Amino acid sequence: MIERSIIQSRDAKNVVLENGQPGFQFQLRNPNYRGVQASLIDGIDVTLNGKSYPCEAAQWTLQGQTYSLQEVLSSTSARWQLDELATVTIPVDAPLLNGIYDLQVCVYIRRPYIPGPFCRSPFRASAKIVVVNSGVLTGPQLSVSTYSYTGDMYTLMTLEDVMADIADMGATGIEMLAEGNIPGYPTPSNAWRDEWFGLLEKYQLTPTNLGTWVDTAMWQTSDLTVEQGTAQIRHDLQLAKSLGFTSIRPKFGVTTMELDPHPIWQESVLRSLDLAEELDIVICPEIHSPTPIKHKVTQDYIEFINTHKSSKFKLMIDTGIFQTAPCDDGHEGIEVKGGKRPPFLEPLNVPMADLQEILQHVYFIQTKFFEIDDQLNDLHIPWQSIVETLQNAGWKGWLSSEYEGRREPYRGRDQVRRQHALLRNLLK
Repeated sequence: MIERSIIQSRDAKNVVLENGQPGFQFQLRNPNYRGVQASLIDGIDVTLNGKSYPCEAAQWTLQGQTYSLQEVLSSTSARWQLDELATVTIPVDAPLLNGIYDLQVCVYIRRPYIPGPFCRSPFRASAKIVVVNSGVLTGPQLSVSTYSYTGDMYTLMTLEDVMADIADMGATGIEMLAEGNIPGYPTPSNAWRDEWFGLLEKYQLTPTNLGTWVDTAMWQTSDLTVEQGTAQIRHDLQLAKSLGFTSIRPKFGVTTMELDPHPIWQESVLRSLDLAEELDIVICPEIHSPTPIKHKVTQDYIEFINTHKSSKFKLMIDTGIFQTAPCDDGHEGIEVKGGKRPPFLEPLNVPMADLQEILQHVYFIQTKFFEIDDQLNDLHIPWQSIVETLQNAGWKGWLSSEYEGRREPYRGRDQVRRQHALLRNLLK
């Protein structure tokens, strides 16, 4: 799906020109109200981080063919359709590093039906583009949760748009919410499954974790029984296997403000371990604020691991537990009442030593965050300390972006790109 903004956020990247010089390319939608013959494109002025590039410097790629400005002007067959993107490439002194850049453009299109002095119409646009240089990682691998695109998915973006974004950043994993992003859950159609596997192949993505729920208080008059909780977990294990995921996160209903899970969790998980072993799917309860690592909830999970010695029950860490400053403008559906935020919105600032102590039990990490600024500074989560702890321990699991900040249109996709630029700077 083409973005409404003229400058597209996807496919902004470094390239090498035919003469060996570094180049930078980005994509534009046609700003006109109709498609045009390419010869009506009268050039583009580009300013990148304050440096200006003349019309003659830019190359145009239209319908798979690349042209100089003079070749565009003399073309007899190329077109710039309304439903097709143009790629513009400019020469640069050196490849752009991971980061955020101010890009301004003025696209000129001649419109012969407008009188001569006015027929060269300027279309101006500006954007902050996020450059993420992809490359093979030897330690932790990068994934993205579809939760990051909440509000945009199914309104501004399709599932394919999300997967294209993930691949464009060089990430190789996709995490999904079962009841959030699988149409027809709990029994998706065969047609949707075929589409899912087709998109995985197209964008070369690996399914990572499937977020699931065990809603113990599904009814106001009674709680789920152990048998019902077990049935839910076993169903979701089967679903995860059928879609290629390697773990599930069963979020049990809680009984306290510190997120103590409903008492049926242990027996329900225990009765599901045989199926998890058979399917080779890991069950990962989530360590989420306001529950620190040194807390009875976490320690009960570790005791379960040590008692039953199953490789199919491990921990998922949500990096919100390392939050160092409060964030009150995210968390949709949660109100700060009377100037007092709920305990789970208070920063826990869990020490890295606590993470190091339990890393042997950690299978998956959701890289929860709320805001990364224009200098790639996260205002709430200490990424350098987290990454150093993982690298020093030789941990090589999935880091899955989970944006939970404000939900203005497209903000999530921009923030996820920022996080990947930041993480790649630390992981390189």
